[in-house]
Amino acid sequence: MGNRFICMTKKDSKEPGSRSKRMGRSQRKLLADEELLHRQALSMALHQHQLSQRFDGSMSRRIGSTSSRRRNLSDPFSNGKQVPDFLENIKVKKFVLLHGEGFGAWCWYKTIALLEEAGMLPTALDLTGSGISPTDPNGVTTLAEYSKPLIDYLEKLPEDEKVILVGHSTGGACISYALEHFPEKISKAIFICATMVSNGQRPFDVFAEELGSAERFLQESQFLVYGNGKDKPATAFMFEKQQIKALYFNQSPTKDVALAVVSMRPTPLGPIMEKLSLSLEKYGTGRRFYIQTLDDRALSSDIQEKLVRENPPEGVFKIKGSDHCPFFSKPQSLHKILLEIAQIP
Repeated sequence: MGNRFICMTKKDSKEPGSRSKRMGRSQRKLLADEELLHRQALSMALHQHQLSQRFDGSMSRRIGSTSSRRRNLSDPFSNGKQVPDFLENIKVKKFVLLHGEGFGAWCWYKTIALLEEAGMLPTALDLTGSGISPTDPNGVTTLAEYSKPLIDYLEKLPEDEKVILVGHSTGGACISYALEHFPEKISKAIFICATMVSNGQRPFDVFAEELGSAERFLQESQFLVYGNGKDKPATAFMFEKQQIKALYFNQSPTKDVALAVVSMRPTPLGPIMEKLSLSLEKYGTGRRFYIQTLDDRALSSDIQEKLVRENPPEGVFKIKGSDHCPFFSKPQSLHKILLEIAQIP
C-alpha cells in the first residue's frame, strides 16, 4: 500500500546547561502551559464520577463542543501563535481520537489543546463503558457495541466530509472496524502503539506474548472482573494500580499518572476477544499509518515491529523515549507526527 517510510523523532531535550535567553523563556512558558493543563485535567478527573451522575451525554460531546473553533487569546490553552501557512493547506482537519483499554476521552487533553492551537478540529470520544459513559463495561460484549460512539459519529458526518482517525492501543481495533464499515469517510487511520490486527485476528492476540494465550488469560489472570458473578464467565479486566504504573507510565509525568489512576475503568473483555473480519475491498483500501513507542512496556517495540511487518501500513513513525502513552510522555513529538501525517498528500 504505497511507499512505506520511517520517520524517527528526536528525543525531547532535557540536558542541563546554559541556553539562550530566548530558549529559556520558551521552556519556562512551555512548563507553565503544561502545569496549567495538568491542573485543569486533574481537577476534571477528580470530579469525574460526580459529573457522570449529573451530565446527560458523553465526554465526546463535552470536548467536541469546543473543538470546532479556534481558541482566542484569553483562552488558557492558547499561546497566541499564528497558525503556520503550510498547516492551512491541510485538507482534512477533523481528528477523531480513540482511547485504549481502561482510558477515556480525558487522556487526550494535551493532544486536543495542541491540535486546536494548530488550527485542527479534534474530537475525543468515550467508547461504550469508558470514560464517563454511563454504560457498565461489564455489559459490553461485542466490538460493534464498544465502537458505537464512533459509528454514530461517522454516520452523522456529512457526505462530503472525511476525518483522520487516531487510535491508541486496543482503540486500534475500533479503527479497523470503522475502516471496514465506513472506508469512504476516513481519510487516514493512525494507530498509536495499537492493535492493528489482520483479518481473523483478535485484538487480544497482539498482547498474547506478554499475557499468554486468551484461554490461559481467561482461566488464570488475577485481573479479571466477574460482573455477572464469580460462577459466570469473566466480563472485563482491570490491572491494579502498581501494574498500571509499571506497564503504561514508565516515562509519563507523575501528575498524568495520578490523573490516570483515578480515571481508568475496567475494560470489556468481549470486544478484545472478538475476531475481526476485514476485507481487501474495504479495510484494505484504507490509508493506515503506525506510530511506534520505543520504551513501551505494555506492547514492546519488537511486537509493534511485528505488527507492521505482518500488516504493512503506508508509513511508520517512531517516538524515542515514549512509554505506552505518548499523549502523556511525549505529547509534542506525537503532535508533530500527527500533523506530518495529516499533510501527506
